[in-house]
Amino acid sequence: MSETSTFHAGYVALIGRPNVGKSTLLNALLQFKLSIVTAKPQTTRKRIVGILNGENSQIIFFDTPGLLKPGYDLQKRMMEYLQESISDADIICLITDTQSNPQELKELTEDIHAAKKPILLLLNKIDLVSEKKVKGLAQHYRELFPQAGFLPVSAKQKQGLNLLLEEILQLLPDHPPFYPKDYLSDSHERFFIAEIIREKIFESYQKEIPYACHVEIENMTEKKGRKDFIQAVIYVDQPSQKGIVIGSGGKSLKQIGENSRKDIETFLGRPVYLELYVKVFKNWRKKMSALKNLGF
Repeated sequence: MSETSTFHAGYVALIGRPNVGKSTLLNALLQFKLSIVTAKPQTTRKRIVGILNGENSQIIFFDTPGLLKPGYDLQKRMMEYLQESISDADIICLITDTQSNPQELKELTEDIHAAKKPILLLLNKIDLVSEKKVKGLAQHYRELFPQAGFLPVSAKQKQGLNLLLEEILQLLPDHPPFYPKDYLSDSHERFFIAEIIREKIFESYQKEIPYACHVEIENMTEKKGRKDFIQAVIYVDQPSQKGIVIGSGGKSLKQIGENSRKDIETFLGRPVYLELYVKVFKNWRKKMSALKNLGF
């Protein structure tokens, strides 16, 4: 960067209801799988920071939990992450999709308007419907949110993302970079490894089990010339869930380990030995003190 050029840097919050594609969009923009993605709602529990570095810019994205009405303390904390992201952001990307009811976004508008920040309304998953349907939805959303810039996109197919980045860059404040240019996130490897394991749990179990599980990395040791050693514990919140996660003869847990190890090795770029075990932390989701102990 020359002395006369201007650098743009700022924070962009990706917000919306569950399953509208916030995490998929972040990964597509970064061209790297940073946030875990599953077909189940409420996969994202914390604020995930993803950093996109350009020649004269640095965009810091917040991937946030989907908007919901909290039923217990974990969900309350998730909504606190969402509110913190709105407060901290320079730009708000309000994301919906072609399968959603436009009226559902009304629940978000009060907080967004109060923030008094630039808003980009993204209509995601345009690859799933006809062009005529997209045009009809576009007109409807523009009427509902006349103050917002409107962009149709497909995070999965990477449609409209260059235009989205151009719009963001136009709105970013003049500011030096907040992070070194080689940073992709502000979280440690351990966090993302735990997230990969949790993703496999979401993909492998049904009903309440994925929501009752939390993953912690208890030991991570790099060994020159040998596989890194990673030891992780999966917490469940009821004794009856422990046996389900482990499975008959330990088969279910072994499969989680195998599936996780492959993605962890891709993420780290080196071979690992992964050891998993399961513990009961009764009602951890419903106790704010327990959540704090688990890093929420």
